[in-house]
Amino acid sequence: MADILPFKRPARKKRPGEIHKGKTLCRHGFHKWVISKDKQFDTRQGKLVTLYVCARCGVHKTRAL
Repeated sequence: MADILPFKRPARKKRPGEIHKGKTLCRHGFHKWVISKDKQFDTRQGKLVTLYVCARCGVHKTRAL
């Protein structure tokens, strides 16, 4: 009998120093938005604003109420 060969390639092991984990999602527009409590009032607009920060890449997005 012949040896049986595995069809599935083994997954690449995760290294502890990987910093780009999940960055491909952000590159394609799928950010993981988290509300930041640091800045809640915008003096230029005179309104309360919500500051969103992506948990993966750190991009900021603001939304006025």
